Amino acid sequence: MDVTHLTRPRAGEPTRTPGGGAPDRRWLGIYLNDHLAGATAGLALCRRAARAHRGDPLGPVLHRLALEIAEDRRSLLALIRHLGLPVHRVKAATAWLGEKATRLKPNGRLLNRSPLSDVLELEALGLGIQGKTMLWRTLLRIADHHPTPLDPDHLHRLADRATRQSHEVDTLRGTAALAVLS
Repeated sequence: MDVTHLTRPRAGEPTRTPGGGAPDRRWLGIYLNDHLAGATAGLALCRRAARAHRGDPLGPVLHRLALEIAEDRRSLLALIRHLGLPVHRVKAATAWLGEKATRLKPNGRLLNRSPLSDVLELEALGLGIQGKTMLWRTLLRIADHHPTPLDPDHLHRLADRATRQSHEVDTLRGTAALAVLS
């Protein structure tokens, strides 16, 4: 398969601009690593929420979502490696630490979770899943317009799963918001 359009331009070669041709590997690498960082933070958030709800009806749903998000993250990591792009581990580690730091915000309670924690965590998780959906759709668009080693069938499955996850988390968020805020 021809992947020359995904290679970095040689010295003196012009870099292609957005909409002006094939994607530049440098930008693609940054883009994919930014999403990997987001997936790392989102996975940590979902796992934490699943642990917080162990033993209640939300627990199994969040646990399944965490397993799926971990699988999606592995798919993204495999894609980055398959394309021969560098993995920026510092960026992913920084996102993981950032997710941990969000726990330090005032939440109306000193030592335990606030009821509002569920609403805010589900909102953050929903935003992350929406971003992941856009990632898979963007990669599908690239695959549709350029010969790439990207597997459109796999990307469609990932995008469909992300869409389902988004709807599911939005339903959970709406229920949690009604319970806490009304």
